[in-house]
Amino acid sequence: MKERIVIVGGGAGGLELATQLGRKLGRNGKAQITLIDRNTTHLWKPLLHEVASGALDSRLAEVDYRGQSAREGFQFLIGTLEYVDKEAKTVTLAAINNNEGEEVLSSRDVPYDRLILALGSVTADFGTPGVQDNCYFLDSLKQADAFHSELLNEFLKVNQALEDGKDAELSLAIVGGGATGVELAAELIHSVSLLSIYGLKHLDKTHFKVRLIEAGERLLPALPERLSNSVLKKLRKLGVEVILSNPVKEVTKNELCLSEGEPVRADMMVWAAGVRAPDITQSWNLNTRKNNQIEVNEYLQSISDSAIYAIGDCAACRIDNERWVPPRAQSAHQMAECLYKNILREYGGREPKPFRYKDRGSLVSLSRFSAVGNLMQSKSVSMSIEGTLARWAYASLYRMHQRALHGWWKMFLILLVDKLNHAVKPRLKLH
Repeated sequence: MKERIVIVGGGAGGLELATQLGRKLGRNGKAQITLIDRNTTHLWKPLLHEVASGALDSRLAEVDYRGQSAREGFQFLIGTLEYVDKEAKTVTLAAINNNEGEEVLSSRDVPYDRLILALGSVTADFGTPGVQDNCYFLDSLKQADAFHSELLNEFLKVNQALEDGKDAELSLAIVGGGATGVELAAELIHSVSLLSIYGLKHLDKTHFKVRLIEAGERLLPALPERLSNSVLKKLRKLGVEVILSNPVKEVTKNELCLSEGEPVRADMMVWAAGVRAPDITQSWNLNTRKNNQIEVNEYLQSISDSAIYAIGDCAACRIDNERWVPPRAQSAHQMAECLYKNILREYGGREPKPFRYKDRGSLVSLSRFSAVGNLMQSKSVSMSIEGTLARWAYASLYRMHQRALHGWWKMFLILLVDKLNHAVKPRLKLH
């Protein structure tokens, strides 16, 4: 009987792994590869801030799971993971209802021989009162689209007020000085600079206030301090007000209450501070950390059940006694690659190799204005880059993800199509 390999979560790691296993084991009938996700399409998560700001039309960057599965030799099932039965070796998918509440698909059990959890992560609110009710999150395409829709409404409202001769301003606050918060702030400034091209001639940077609030002493702690300071200067030059070392203690309607000083008022608020694995990982009697990550051994197997694996942001994998693999896209890619090779090694009668995380550095884009980063050559040698070179390096991360999904030739074709779309499509999505 063919082994049933079930992958739950079609993010960067999960979809890459399903694609690779489908090519090698699914196409020739050596194993049954099944990918499960609650959505029908995949979007590389680091692009969500561009969708939110209008810099990217998500329809041009999505990968259809069913189309990918048909091409690459795996099966796709739509569904939301509800329960993992370790004894029966099944996962339960919640019922699917339509917009009227009518049941389309009833709850289903999917059997597995090997289960790989690639559930990703969600933004952590650290129990801060009012965050869930008053802030936007950018954990999914649905959330990014919701933010973008409201942003457009605010653009129209403020522009009309200014056209009518009224004194108006659009204020937006972002909590979290990591990559998402920094990149979103820069993209929003760029978006407003384009509004006059599309008829909104009154709303410009002088009537648009962006505040970035970070609890720590500096932005982007994953980068060297010199680059962090460089980003701070660039953001302030763009007009972003950066508030450091001042945690948010409560969020009310249109207001952030800080630990020190006056509250920050904002028409829209985005929470992008910290990440954690989904709460549901606590429901299956698997060993987890406080941030809900599933603890795995050096072969990425759950320390509670050798038939269950975890990769990407939901996996707690040790680098050493004091450090854990960070929740980054490069981590998910490396874990997926390691697990793929190990499964092939097992099918070839060889022993698996332990996962070894290699820090390739960090890259941060400041929209069309600049980019910064450090590229790790070894544990002790790194190269800091800024400007055009950093922008090329940042763009290459997404292209490498496309290469893993489609191969070199299709990746180059997609690159060509993207260039053509850039030439004919609006520079800002205003619908």
